[in-house]
Amino acid sequence: MAKKDETNATIHERIALCVKYYGDGKNTVFAEKLGISEGNIRGYIKGVVPKADVLEKIVRTCDISPEWLLTGRGEMLKQDVPPVATPDADAADERLLPSDKGTKKYSNNQEKAIPFAVAAQHNLKPIPLVIQSVAAGFGNENFSIAESDVKEYYVIPKFRYCQVDFMIEVSGDSMTPHLNSGDVIACTILRDSRFIQWNRIHVIATREQGLLVKRLAPSIDDGCLQAVSDNPKYPPFSIPKDEITGLALVVGSVCLE
Repeated sequence: MAKKDETNATIHERIALCVKYYGDGKNTVFAEKLGISEGNIRGYIKGVVPKADVLEKIVRTCDISPEWLLTGRGEMLKQDVPPVATPDADAADERLLPSDKGTKKYSNNQEKAIPFAVAAQHNLKPIPLVIQSVAAGFGNENFSIAESDVKEYYVIPKFRYCQVDFMIEVSGDSMTPHLNSGDVIACTILRDSRFIQWNRIHVIATREQGLLVKRLAPSIDDGCLQAVSDNPKYPPFSIPKDEITGLALVVGSVCLE
């Protein structure tokens, strides 16, 4: 993740990174998200200082840290997600949707899913759960997942402040005890390697090994990243960067009992 290590980093460069991350590198896409003109975005990147209301729109619309946007200090994405109160309508047993009562729970820092009818009232966005073979293709040029490849949709209030692009099920035991086979993880697609957060869990799409769920760390091997498992019986290994077709940051999980 980009930090204020470079003394020449400016707010204009940081807005350009926002365009790359949230607008697929297109000023028009990012401008549409904010509800302002493409010309304004172009101006901010070239040197025009944005007004306070524009900065507020960026922070509110995207999962951006205000401190990072204004000063460059810290991480780009917000780290502390405020809790969201769930409605107290008889939802004690409402969990994954469609109903899967009694089989799964959310990790300690997450809340239960709620019915779609309640979600609509609170403007909560359903998250697509896709099969692994489809998620492995998120490294395509459009970073897109087709509607026909979505198995189910989930509504999880805790994720309303996160940029969650898709969810997938974990297979294997390489990430135990943090993640177990069958757990569902929420993922944010990374469109730039500068957004990698060292030692956090990522989903890595590779040409030869398929989809991997590992922590990422710098590698001593040139042109590589080190993939690290939480289960000590799986040793770390290096992945050539040119073997990687896509990266996503894991921002949350739904855990088995």
